[in-house]
Amino acid sequence: MRGISTDINTIRQNVFSEIAKLSYEYDSSDTDFFKKMEHIPYRIIPGEESTYRDSVFLERAIVNERMRLAMGLPVRKANEHAPVSDGAKDCIIPEKYYEPPLVNIIKFACHKCPDNVVHVTDACQGCLSHPCQIVCPKEAISFKDGKSVIDQSECIKCGKCIEACPYHAILRQERPCVKACGAGAIKSDEYGRAEIDQEKCVSCGMCLANCPFGAIADKAQIFQVIQAMKEGVPVYAAMAPAITGQFGPECTPHKIRSAMKAIGFHDAVEVAIGADLCALQEARDFVEEVPSKLPWMGTSCCPAWSSFAKKLLPDKAECISMALTPMVLTARLLKKEHPGCKVVFIGPCVAKKLEASRRSVRSEVDFVLTFEEVLGMLQAKEVDFAQLADTDPMEGASGDGRAFAISGCVANAVVNVIKEKYPERGDVKVVAADGLAECKKMLMTAKAGKYNGYLLEGMACPGGCVAGAGTVQPIKKTAAAISKHQKASSNQHAYESDYREVLADLEN
Repeated sequence: MRGISTDINTIRQNVFSEIAKLSYEYDSSDTDFFKKMEHIPYRIIPGEESTYRDSVFLERAIVNERMRLAMGLPVRKANEHAPVSDGAKDCIIPEKYYEPPLVNIIKFACHKCPDNVVHVTDACQGCLSHPCQIVCPKEAISFKDGKSVIDQSECIKCGKCIEACPYHAILRQERPCVKACGAGAIKSDEYGRAEIDQEKCVSCGMCLANCPFGAIADKAQIFQVIQAMKEGVPVYAAMAPAITGQFGPECTPHKIRSAMKAIGFHDAVEVAIGADLCALQEARDFVEEVPSKLPWMGTSCCPAWSSFAKKLLPDKAECISMALTPMVLTARLLKKEHPGCKVVFIGPCVAKKLEASRRSVRSEVDFVLTFEEVLGMLQAKEVDFAQLADTDPMEGASGDGRAFAISGCVANAVVNVIKEKYPERGDVKVVAADGLAECKKMLMTAKAGKYNGYLLEGMACPGGCVAGAGTVQPIKKTAAAISKHQKASSNQHAYESDYREVLADLEN
């Protein structure tokens, strides 16, 4: 539920906070660790009466699975006996712990929502003209007691009756997770519960962000990050451009570094620095390769879009930019400046967790956390933003780099570089799409040859990274905060980056 604070958000946040506390307090000599895990659901769901579902036991069972996922552990099957701590011993490490799949459905939390059903509501007036019945190509509509009735066995879901009804009394009901999944990766199992086709899934996380029953969740690395911090090795927080405003109005851009240090990070830097370098790299590649080598070029920074495009058009996979993403460039920069450190990318994106698990990225990015997960760490440490230093801002990025989180702004940054550094290229034609359904339309148009010579920007989340599944604040509110932060940058364009001279070293 984007931008609305619900009970699901509260439960998720409480789970992340409890797991963070568990990790902060963990000691290898603690013989009660597994018992402490068992007590967590009773703190999150207290009492003897259920609040959200039919049974308090079911509510706690779902929290148990959320807790396991927050530790990186797999969900358990309802027909198999296993303690909540099953496998926990293996995940108590200061390293990345990940067992696929990333995005999971807690089956006994699924509502078995009806999908793509056209039905008549109580708003039907039983009008004399019966336009719904007249336009139905399958004669699936009859009248009973003066009201329209649809024979579901005959209905082909064409929607003509919906368009014809003068009272808007006929609705199409869609499963929220299916509607949100632009990759078409959600289907139903034999019991009518949602199931993810992992071959199609690109881990954008839109299903988990839109499930009104909170039945879908991704695996987290909160526990392992905190263990890494406790080892004594410097752990750096690399903050994605969408960070601005995520932790509320009191956590201003001048306080984010202090907030990260308060929960155990050695320091924090903004990934917008890497966004500047990504824009420089993509601008150079576009000028060199389009149209001489490639018909068009797609941006690289969104891993879900990149994966989706390559799955949809495998014969055009080389058209998706090979430029290093802002996350990777920033991590490489940190490890170059601070040998031996560990890097945690903190952002709005679920798919970044998979990107960081790629063989080519694994050595640079040690962990990935979402803003929502980091908020749990802040709550666990009871960080009071009002008490934090207000004079420690993250610096070094341009306004264009800071705007990468908003749909259309990645391509804008690249175009600005081309205009400045490659003026002989002339005007660059751009198309931007956000949300995988819109990205698909853009790609199919490109396949048809109508976008030859274009720069295509793809974002898996509607609105861009500001709408990522791991965000905390409403989309419009975050976009406004980013725009304000963008204008406050000392440099406005990527080609002015203080780090542009090191790009060649980072690419190798």
